[in-house]
Amino acid sequence: MAASEKARAKVEQAVGKVAQAAGRAAGNEKLIAKGHAAEAAGHAREAKESVKDSGRRH
Repeated sequence: MAASEKARAKVEQAVGKVAQAAGRAAGNEKLIAKGHAAEAAGHAREAKESVKDSGRRH
Protein backbone atom coordinates (compact mmCIF):
# COMPACT_ATOMS: atom_id res chain seq x y z
CA MET A 1 0.00 0.00 0.00
CA ALA A 2 1.34 3.38 -0.88
CA ALA A 3 2.25 5.22 2.28
CA SER A 4 0.30 8.31 1.28
CA GLU A 5 -2.86 6.33 0.56
CA LYS A 6 -2.50 4.41 3.81
CA ALA A 7 -2.13 7.68 5.72
CA ARG A 8 -5.10 9.17 3.90
CA ALA A 9 -7.24 6.16 4.85
CA LYS A 10 -6.23 6.46 8.50
CA VAL A 11 -6.96 10.20 8.50
CA GLU A 12 -10.43 9.61 7.02
CA GLN A 13 -11.13 7.01 9.70
CA ALA A 14 -9.97 9.34 12.48
CA VAL A 15 -11.96 12.29 11.13
CA GLY A 16 -15.03 10.08 11.00
CA LYS A 17 -14.63 8.99 14.60
CA VAL A 18 -14.16 12.58 15.77
CA ALA A 19 -17.22 13.73 13.82
CA GLN A 20 -19.29 10.92 15.32
CA ALA A 21 -18.20 11.84 18.84
CA ALA A 22 -18.94 15.52 18.23
CA GLY A 23 -22.32 14.65 16.78
CA ARG A 24 -23.20 12.51 19.77
CA ALA A 25 -22.11 15.25 22.18
CA ALA A 26 -24.19 17.83 20.34
CA GLY A 27 -27.11 15.51 19.62
CA ASN A 28 -26.65 16.15 15.88
CA GLU A 29 -27.74 13.12 13.85
CA LYS A 30 -26.45 14.56 10.56
CA LEU A 31 -22.95 14.96 11.98
CA ILE A 32 -23.03 11.41 13.32
CA ALA A 33 -24.04 10.15 9.86
CA LYS A 34 -21.30 12.17 8.17
CA GLY A 35 -18.83 10.67 10.63
CA HIS A 36 -19.96 7.15 9.77
CA ALA A 37 -19.61 7.95 6.08
CA ALA A 38 -16.09 9.34 6.47
CA GLU A 39 -15.00 6.37 8.56
CA ALA A 40 -16.47 3.93 6.04
CA ALA A 41 -14.69 5.73 3.21
CA GLY A 42 -11.42 5.31 5.07
CA HIS A 43 -12.04 1.61 5.55
CA ALA A 44 -12.94 1.23 1.88
CA ARG A 45 -9.77 3.04 0.77
CA GLU A 46 -7.69 0.83 3.05
CA ALA A 47 -9.34 -2.32 1.67
CA LYS A 48 -8.81 -1.16 -1.91
CA GLU A 49 -5.13 -0.57 -1.31
CA SER A 50 -4.78 -3.96 0.39
CA VAL A 51 -6.27 -5.66 -2.66
CA LYS A 52 -3.89 -3.75 -4.92
CA ASP A 53 -0.96 -4.81 -2.74
CA SER A 54 -1.97 -8.46 -2.78
CA GLY A 55 -2.01 -8.37 -6.59
CA ARG A 56 1.53 -6.99 -6.68
CA ARG A 57 2.91 -9.79 -4.53
CA HIS A 58 1.84 -12.60 -6.84
